[in-house]
This record gives sequence, C-alpha cells and structure tokens, in this order.
Amino acid sequence: MDIDAFLKEAHLWSLLVVGITFILILTYALWPSLQSRFDEAAKFPLRED
Repeated sequence: MDIDAFLKEAHLWSLLVVGITFILILTYALWPSLQSRFDEAAKFPLRED
C-alpha cells in the first residue's frame, strides 16, 4: 500500500466518522423528549438569582 492509497482510505474513514457524528448530534438535539431540558437550559442565562 503506497501513501496515496493510504491517504485516500484515511479521507474516506474520516468523512464517515464526521458524517455519523453529525447525524448523531442532530438526532440528539432534535429528539422530542429532550425539548424540555433544552428549553430550561436556554432560559438559564436570563434567570436572576
């Protein structure tokens, strides 16, 4: 295996890892049961304690 083939393989795997990570983060952020947690976290900076 020469360096060009190795780099091509590395680019493919890194693209897959980044794509899957993006999909997982997007799914987590848009999951309906977590909306109340995100709403509470969004209001946290505006609270005056």
